[in-house]
Amino acid sequence: MKPMNPIPEHQIRAAYDEQTIRVYQAYSDQIADAALREGTFVSPPFKIDRMTWIKPSFLWMMYRAGWGLKDAGQARILAIDISREGFEWALRNSCLSHPDESMSKDEWLRVKEATPVRIQWDPDRDLQLQPQTYRAIQIGLSKQAVELYVRQWIERITDITSDAHDIHALVLQGKFEAAQNRLPVERPYYPEGALET
Repeated sequence: MKPMNPIPEHQIRAAYDEQTIRVYQAYSDQIADAALREGTFVSPPFKIDRMTWIKPSFLWMMYRAGWGLKDAGQARILAIDISREGFEWALRNSCLSHPDESMSKDEWLRVKEATPVRIQWDPDRDLQLQPQTYRAIQIGLSKQAVELYVRQWIERITDITSDAHDIHALVLQGKFEAAQNRLPVERPYYPEGALET
C-alpha cells in the first residue's frame, strides 16, 4: 500500500515572514536590470497592460524557466518579496483560470470579467523538475492587480539567477542532498479565509 502524501493536493507553500511573502518571476536582462535598479517593475520595458504571473514555488519557477537557461526572455530569475496584505488581496480578488464543476461556463465568465486575478494550480516539481502529485499555485495579475503589484506590494527584488544556476549544477552532478540544502524553505501558507480550490 502506497503511503499517503503528507502534502495536500492544493496548498499554498511559500517562503514568508510576518510582513512579506516571496514569489518568483523570470525575465529578460532588460526588464530585470530596470526592476533591480528601481526596486519595482518599470514600464517600459515591463508591460503593465499584460497579465503577469507570480509563483511562490521556487522549483515550479525553475521548471518554467529551465533554471534560467530556457530562453533569453526568462534568463534572469527574480525573487520578489511582496506584502502579505497585497498577496491576500490578490487571493480575495481572484477566480480560477478555468471553470470548475460547481459553476457553469457563463457563471465563470461573469466572475472572470469582474476579477483582476487568475488562480491556476499546476503539478509542483522536484529537483529533477519531475511533476509531483501535489500542486503549486500560480497567480496571474491583470488590470488593477498589476498596478497594485508594481506600485504598492513590492518590498524588495533580488536577482537569484546565480543561485538557480548553482543548484542546477549540483543536480547535474547528482549531488541531490547538497542541492536540496540550497533550496528556499517553503512552508504551508494559510491565507485569511480559506482559498477555494
